[in-house]
Amino acid sequence: MSAPSKVDKVLENYSFAKRDKLIPILQDVQAADGYISKPAALKVAKHLNIPASKVYGVATFYNQFRFKPVGRYHIMICRGTACHVKGSAAVLKMCEEVLGIKAGDTTRDGLFSIEVVACIGACGLAPVISLNGEFHAKITPDKLRKLVDDIRKTENSNAAK
Repeated sequence: MSAPSKVDKVLENYSFAKRDKLIPILQDVQAADGYISKPAALKVAKHLNIPASKVYGVATFYNQFRFKPVGRYHIMICRGTACHVKGSAAVLKMCEEVLGIKAGDTTRDGLFSIEVVACIGACGLAPVISLNGEFHAKITPDKLRKLVDDIRKTENSNAAK
């Protein structure tokens, strides 16, 4: 018998759960896997004895849930009012150009992903991004390019070792 998956381990913590635990289960599955895969959603549905459409309906309703894996370096770009006024559109455009992907995508090598969020809640730092949970204030396209270049240099030197 194979070892239990991360999703199986999450579901063990909800052994007698009902449908009212769907959101916490989805949050834990995403925390474990980084996203909600189709097989994971089907396991959750079976575990809670609800249709898979219910799982997808809830997961697609809330912005917090992802259906694709994120990169090792997940860049969240705030597009809230303060950030918009301070130039976050140019930051997003530069990010997409530098990485060669659109918001919502992950680079082929799995290194970077971009997510646009409505508001990070750090309006006084606008424009702001979050890179793996670390805030970068008053970001400009040039600062973002340098940040990405530095990460690539570090990753390339680590790969060479």
